[in-house]
Amino acid sequence: MSHSNKAIVSVTNDLYTDQRVHKICVFLEQQGYSVLLVGRKRKHSKELPLRSYKTKRMRLFFDKGALFYAEYNLRLFFLLLFKKSGVLVANDLDTLLANYLAAKFKKSTRLVYDSHEYFTEVPELINRPKVQAVWLKIERHIFPKLKTVSTVNSSIAEIYTKKYGGKVYVVRNISNLWQQKKIATKESLGIPENKPLIIIQGAGINVDRGAEEAVEAMVFVDAVLMIVGDGDVIEALKSRVNKLNIANKVLFYGKKPYDVMMNYTHYASIGLTLDKDTNLNYKFSLPNKVFDYIHTSTPIIATNILEVSKVIKQHEVGEILTDFNPENLALKINELLNHPDKLAQYKNNCLIASKIENWEKETETLALMYPKIES
Repeated sequence: MSHSNKAIVSVTNDLYTDQRVHKICVFLEQQGYSVLLVGRKRKHSKELPLRSYKTKRMRLFFDKGALFYAEYNLRLFFLLLFKKSGVLVANDLDTLLANYLAAKFKKSTRLVYDSHEYFTEVPELINRPKVQAVWLKIERHIFPKLKTVSTVNSSIAEIYTKKYGGKVYVVRNISNLWQQKKIATKESLGIPENKPLIIIQGAGINVDRGAEEAVEAMVFVDAVLMIVGDGDVIEALKSRVNKLNIANKVLFYGKKPYDVMMNYTHYASIGLTLDKDTNLNYKFSLPNKVFDYIHTSTPIIATNILEVSKVIKQHEVGEILTDFNPENLALKINELLNHPDKLAQYKNNCLIASKIENWEKETETLALMYPKIES
């Protein structure tokens, strides 16, 4: 196979739960590319399920902070430099420098940048101006030189276009049409049989994403909250659950493969997406859990975040909280649980919306970025 048919896709995570990148790799294969996905292997990383494309996870000396990013980008640069490729796909700003430098040495290699979020405004950076300044410097130096850029929603695309000019494609992080042939039983999943179920899910259950308020709300709700995923507030949430004495109402299932996670989502009466408007990244976010809920016909309760509200209002698949706190969240959950007719209507609307809001539709934009390679 010619090196022009080879695509190397890179991320800084351990590849296990990154569905966006996985879906893009599969799409690239369908377009005729031979794909290598590069990430890292952490101390507690799980083994990857078998995939149709090649993967490489680098073991690093440093796990976080400046030394991690420096080591990762240095290792990635040399890997990209010496592997033949026609396309390099950098996912987020933390992989862009290595990809950009490698592409400069490989004149026939095309660089594509996929920004999964408004990276320089994430919560981890806005209170660390010196670190933020470093990432901004990298972005300002490289972004205007990029020829092919995509991001996850129109709000972030508009910001980048205003800052740097040029076209930014929008490829939303939407679920594939979900068609699980066999649903696991509640018993096998460890789900209570006779209680209404609420879910909050995802790989980024982090600060300012509303999980704390969701836990507090369960004091006032006769239901079970399933937390399926991982993030930096999980340990604090477990501690809070114990202090509130609601261990029977809040269950932690940890990180699950996507198809397994969706079984939990399938059984939920309500799905929560509760990002707060505390930073520009969250203000313009559109979490993929919104579409996971739609695809399992799970009505949604969401905070009033621009892109999320737009989807929920357009398809009438849930409720928006304009004043977000534990008490109001509990009131909204109880209101829906006490009105099964409204829940049923939202579930039906989800079913209709899933035929419109799916990854298969989003790939029409990807096809413009990665034209099919004729063998």
